[in-house]
Amino acid sequence: MTNDETRRNDEVRMTNDPREGPNGTSYHCEEEYWCLESKSEPLALYENPNPGRVFDLAERTARFGEAVIRFAKKIQQNPVNSRLISQLVGAGTSIGANHCEADDAVSKKDFKNRIGTCRKESKETKFWLRMIATAEPGLKSEARALWQEAN
Repeated sequence: MTNDETRRNDEVRMTNDPREGPNGTSYHCEEEYWCLESKSEPLALYENPNPGRVFDLAERTARFGEAVIRFAKKIQQNPVNSRLISQLVGAGTSIGANHCEADDAVSKKDFKNRIGTCRKESKETKFWLRMIATAEPGLKSEARALWQEAN
């Protein structure tokens, strides 16, 4: 078994959404909220959405950014939350933007630098999700699902 196959199998075991995955395996999303597709909203600007877990990192980071935006819209606006929302949306959506930049890197050093930025933004996203879960305890389960994907 190759490293890619092992990684895919590990990712399949980590999820709980009963859908058909790669190679005919089934899997599940741990949280209904984070199934990479919204039952109420179609994915913006994506021509052929795959209903399952995405292994293309560019698409996965884009869907994560979309999920962060949908989550941020649910947070009640007040002076404390406004700052948290803007920080979360900035960090959560920049992961995908920096990944796009890494794909177009001109050198190995440039690629490593941009992927490093993606990792930093992911850690920052996790931090802001934690702060939002503290400020809005009712959104804790949704924040946890996003936190797990950012991890």
